[in-house]
Amino acid sequence: MKNPAAWVASASFCILLTAAPSAAAQTKGKTARKLNRRNAKLELSGGWLRLTTSWQDAVDANIQRKLLSGLPTVVVSRAYLFGQKSKRAVALSVKTCRIVYDLWDEVFRIDLWQMQTSGSRVAVNVDGVLRHCGGARGLPLVRASSLDPQGSYFVAVRVEVNPLDDKMLKRIRRWVARPRGAATVSTGDSLFGSFVGLFITQVPSADRAIAFRGPLFTMRSVAGLTPPRRPRP
Repeated sequence: MKNPAAWVASASFCILLTAAPSAAAQTKGKTARKLNRRNAKLELSGGWLRLTTSWQDAVDANIQRKLLSGLPTVVVSRAYLFGQKSKRAVALSVKTCRIVYDLWDEVFRIDLWQMQTSGSRVAVNVDGVLRHCGGARGLPLVRASSLDPQGSYFVAVRVEVNPLDDKMLKRIRRWVARPRGAATVSTGDSLFGSFVGLFITQVPSADRAIAFRGPLFTMRSVAGLTPPRRPRP
């Protein structure tokens, strides 16, 4: 049998990230606006605003060891779009991975759920798991037509590994199963409201959790027309 521990030692990261404190420490007494900043690419494609960023540091050495145990590991990622001055998000996109190491075939079997892309994946090592589950590549956030082209926005992300709240996992799956194009929310959306409240106030119950935000942008800057306006001091 191959040596699984060697896979952990050889796992590589796509980009270098500074180790982040727990999400509980980051968000206590803060709003999403004050979270630690991280590089995040926003682009327009197919009429959608899409996010590309990394959260591979959520899968630290301890989580990597658990991946090799053969027990299921679940990575839940939520990307919220906020207006510059708003405490309420205007859109939400969710990505979840359920990962099981197949001790017989010596591969990782991944069930991935996200808007527009769901299904099964196979990874031969931890590095492959991180490529599928350690970030977002063109993750759909919201239809561009629903946003103010002059407005300023930012993305805030929360990632939890093995969250202990079964009810939350069920709500996340309900959200992912919504009709295509339903990422934009209204003030009366109770399901979305529960996610926003959890992002800002709840101390996470999970094996590991991180939270961060991206830079400020406008739809015009994403389209390459003008840079985002800086707020006055």
